[in-house]
Amino acid sequence: MPEPSLDPDVALMLRVKRGGREGSEAMQELVERWQQPVMNFVFRTLPDATEAEDLAQAVFVQLWKTAERYQPSARFSTYLFTIARNLTLNEVRRRARHPADSIDVTHPEDESHPLRQYSDPGAPGADLVATRTELHAKVDSALADLPEKQRTALLLCREGELSYEEIASVLGTSLQATKSLIHRAREVLKARLKPYLRSGDWNQD
Repeated sequence: MPEPSLDPDVALMLRVKRGGREGSEAMQELVERWQQPVMNFVFRTLPDATEAEDLAQAVFVQLWKTAERYQPSARFSTYLFTIARNLTLNEVRRRARHPADSIDVTHPEDESHPLRQYSDPGAPGADLVATRTELHAKVDSALADLPEKQRTALLLCREGELSYEEIASVLGTSLQATKSLIHRAREVLKARLKPYLRSGDWNQD
């Protein structure tokens, strides 16, 4: 794992910590770099487009509020996704206590979905797009059924591109336990998505 001092995002976060105009500019750069990975991570756990976007914004608000206490003991991504996981779990618990407050799910194919990828003239044909849409729905369903730590570990590995050591830090587990969580999650997904694996959209190797 790279040293925190060699992580350019740590340098940006230290500028945020110092405050002023330089800190504001550094914060904006961090948001631009990490907003989409954070939103992807949140959406996989909380599949509601509007709330995923709001919660992703809350992650960066929390990052800004806690900047004065920031200590570069790990890579920035580890720090960021720890905040993202905590806020997401808090929201899941809130929903469990107050289910009526939940907003109807907006699916990725909806026009308003913030993660929707818009087609272009060189995009695949309608049949392939439909197949991929079905695959993504199957992946989302399979991920949703995983235990929280398995799902989070796998998402941090794939969406956040964190190392096993960094994922262990976010989850508060040992390195071996983290590897086991990711292995079990992959095995479950392989079993459930076996008919779709040849498409290459969710390669489990």
